[in-house]
Order: sequence, then C-alpha cells, then structure tokens
Amino acid sequence: QVQLVESGGGLVQAGGSLRLSCAASGRTFSTYAMGWFRQAPGKDREFVARMNWRGGSIYYADFVKGRFTISGDNAKNTVYLQMNSLKPEDTAVYYCAADKNYRVGRSARADYYDYWGQGTQVTVSS
Repeated sequence: QVQLVESGGGLVQAGGSLRLSCAASGRTFSTYAMGWFRQAPGKDREFVARMNWRGGSIYYADFVKGRFTISGDNAKNTVYLQMNSLKPEDTAVYYCAADKNYRVGRSARADYYDYWGQGTQVTVSS
C-alpha cells in the first residue's frame, strides 16, 4: 500500500500563489508516476498534471499550462504543485494520486491511478 498526504492548500487572492505538497509513504517503490487532480463543487474530478518519479514525461492540463508546475523530490518521496497566477476558477479540492504503471501520453484518466490522498482545499478569492 501507498499512503499519500497533501498539504499546502488555503485561501489566496486572485493572482496569488500556493505550493501544494504530497508526501508519499509505504511501498512507494511500486509507483511509477504521480499526478494532481482537482474537483470543484458540483463538477467531476479533473486532471491537472502528471510526472514520473524520474522527472520526465511531464504533462499538464491546458488550463494550467504556464501557471502551474509539477516537480518531485525522490529523496523525500514528495511531489509538489507550484500554482501561480491563481484564478477564482482554480478553487477546488486538490488531490494527489499515484500510478503503478508506465503509460504513454498524458494519462489524464482518474481510473489510471491506484492510490489517492484525502485532498487539500484551495480557495481563490476575486
């Protein structure tokens, strides 16, 4: 099993920044890639970003390109999501997820991921 714990969410004004962290523990060696998703009230969970633990094959949703950056620290088993130029429409619960499998392409489907964190709330005020 792999346990994922997100942190770093909060309330920020539009145009501001937040850095989310996702600490992985347990059988982390069994995971190949990490992803970030988000879910706003009344909406489906949507893909935000993905990277493999070696740092390559990074993908972003179109709506965050140029504003968000995913990165990882293998030594700490931690993945980050740096979010800049935040907009009110970025308000959501943000989840990190771990995928045990190598995949080609963006791999934006939530059901590709095997483990999920509890989520952290991000609220962007206008």
